[in-house]
Amino acid sequence: STQSTGVQMEFDNEEDLSGTQASLEVIEQGALWWAGKELLPEKLLSDYVGKNEKTKVIVKLTKKGSSAPGREQVMSEEEKKQMMAWQYRKQEEMKKLHEADDGDDYYNSPWANSNNLKNQFHGIGNIKWGPK
Repeated sequence: STQSTGVQMEFDNEEDLSGTQASLEVIEQGALWWAGKELLPEKLLSDYVGKNEKTKVIVKLTKKGSSAPGREQVMSEEEKKQMMAWQYRKQEEMKKLHEADDGDDYYNSPWANSNNLKNQFHGIGNIKWGPK
């Protein structure tokens, strides 16, 4: 079969890619990168990521001698838009709640403190915890 011979040729590094898009993507001498560090061939992978066998490692392949590849975005543009929209809605909701304050601010007044009389009898009426 043609495909199996192509695969065998690839394994033997004999496949002719001249004139194809794949020929532009061939890296003769490459370097593996993970977490902004080049993985050196003389070191074990466990030297970089530890000995946990369930660790998933995604490495990037670059041409030998090139700098580290750019970092991938943590979240997509769509996720960013959704998060910003959610934050905006939350902020607007908080504004409305603050504007529609139904006069409950007197709860924070000293005369509304139900422990005020007890604190006066114990002499702990006006304690400041911060610097003077």
